[in-house]
Amino acid sequence: MKCTVIYDNEVSSKGLKADWGFSCFIEGEGQPRVLFDTGAKGPMLLHNMKVLGIDPAGIELIVISHDHFDHTGGLASILEETAGVELYVPRSFSGDLTGCKVTRVDRPMRICEGLSTTGELAGIEQSLVVETGSGITVVAGCSHPGVGTILDAASRYGRVTGLVGGLHGFSNIDRLEGLSLICPCHCTQRKAEIARAFPAQTRRCGAGLVLEL
Repeated sequence: MKCTVIYDNEVSSKGLKADWGFSCFIEGEGQPRVLFDTGAKGPMLLHNMKVLGIDPAGIELIVISHDHFDHTGGLASILEETAGVELYVPRSFSGDLTGCKVTRVDRPMRICEGLSTTGELAGIEQSLVVETGSGITVVAGCSHPGVGTILDAASRYGRVTGLVGGLHGFSNIDRLEGLSLICPCHCTQRKAEIARAFPAQTRRCGAGLVLEL
């Protein structure tokens, strides 16, 4: 499985644009092509996708972590470019979702082979669970329910070995002990502390970053 960061506060490749928000693209052999979150601005999301060679029309599943503008702002633009896409949103999502197949998520569930959701946690946010040959990688939007809560929820699917996404004000750095991949993105306030504590495991996030999960 491969995860490409499309939208982030920073960039790691030339030609891409940085902005407050998050989105990533997940693909794998024999797996549906998944867009996780859509950043804050549709035109910027589509620009970065074009530079990265990701065709919006090829997206088969869209998973939205939570109902905040910096994760949903590009959704309308993406939906205009896709046909027959399936959309998974937390039950608390308030946007207009007419015209596409929508699953409102409240509990943990399998989305497809190799991909699951933690279910909506704390009444606000879900995270994506990616099953790999070496364990579970969790992809989070902002981690509003708490990183520990998210990791615990994901562990029902297996041993968690990776965490990618926004971690907001998360400060219990020791909770990341044992992970082989840590990629703090977007809203994470303690990126430097995490990198100092786990230098070998931490990857610097930015639009254009490609992670082999």
